[in-house]
Amino acid sequence: MQLTGEPIRVQPLSQSGQTRVPPQYIQPIQHRPVPNNLPDSESTVPLINLFNFDPKRRNPTRESIAAACREWGAFHVTNHGVSSTLLDAVRQVGLTFFNDCPMPEKLRYACVDGAAASEGYGTKMLVGSEQEENDAASEVLDWRDFFDHKTFPLSRRNPNKWPEFPSDYREVMVNYSDEMKVLAQKLLGLISESLGLRRSYIEDAVGEIYQNITVSYYPPCPQPELTLGLQSHSDIGAITLLIQDDVGGLQVLNSGDKWVTVQPLSDAILVLLADQTEIITNGKYRSCVHRAATNPDRARLSVATFHDPAKTVRISPASELINESSPAKFREVVYGDYISSWYSKGPGGKRNIDALLLEP
Repeated sequence: MQLTGEPIRVQPLSQSGQTRVPPQYIQPIQHRPVPNNLPDSESTVPLINLFNFDPKRRNPTRESIAAACREWGAFHVTNHGVSSTLLDAVRQVGLTFFNDCPMPEKLRYACVDGAAASEGYGTKMLVGSEQEENDAASEVLDWRDFFDHKTFPLSRRNPNKWPEFPSDYREVMVNYSDEMKVLAQKLLGLISESLGLRRSYIEDAVGEIYQNITVSYYPPCPQPELTLGLQSHSDIGAITLLIQDDVGGLQVLNSGDKWVTVQPLSDAILVLLADQTEIITNGKYRSCVHRAATNPDRARLSVATFHDPAKTVRISPASELINESSPAKFREVVYGDYISSWYSKGPGGKRNIDALLLEP
């Protein structure tokens, strides 16, 4: 039961038996999902075997990562060092919280909807106070509820703000957070090396990692052709690591500007390059534009782990990647300013990073 004064959550709305989507969730025609009609050879992001970071396999792994970062800004990884048991446990505790935890209990953890980086249980991501004229998409609500956790630095981590139900939720999320940070650092090292930079270059540019974990729940939607679970955007930080359940619905925009559905792989982790990495690599690698489609019959769960700079960090292209034939593409930005722009204006694909482009 929804408590008085609380924002409408999508899950009880879905369970109410309505056969039509409320108007505030209907996307403009140009943003609505369409069936994936790409041939099989084009319809999947690269799958890269990390071979548990075997040093003897490092060169071919770097080459595969370089190609994926140039062409997609996204790739699946296997043999990444995170146990399938832990991946399954994270999905299970997230699903149990959303499916079996009573609404009054969920609302004990309610966050401030629309507030940037607000921890807890919520449904509305964007502030919406500075929507650009005629940008109708930014005003449409996503068909999604979520729980966001602040996990790194450790001074931000307070498991008492996370669900007590199920009983192992907090323990599982702590373990997952630790494993994801280690993996992100290893991947940033490979990405740096693939550009001829020292292994620690991108991590040094980012500085101390600020990690958030968002468990997203996409309830069944009576009119999935009109809605999105999450509108088109590229992530704002450095690198995102994502897992999803077997329902699927995540779509990425390929280099040909066509939407491609990412097929779920239970033991793989999807790597999404984010905007600050595109800036640091001077556009040689692209951040990945992605969105989430909805499903008429089944709920979907995904878990995204974001690795970002501190708000005071200044991000600019790597000097080693700038020369006469490859001038700087982006102006320097303070990450906190970038966050403010993204949350106030809305994602709009890659318009936030595009605003930093320098004139040729």
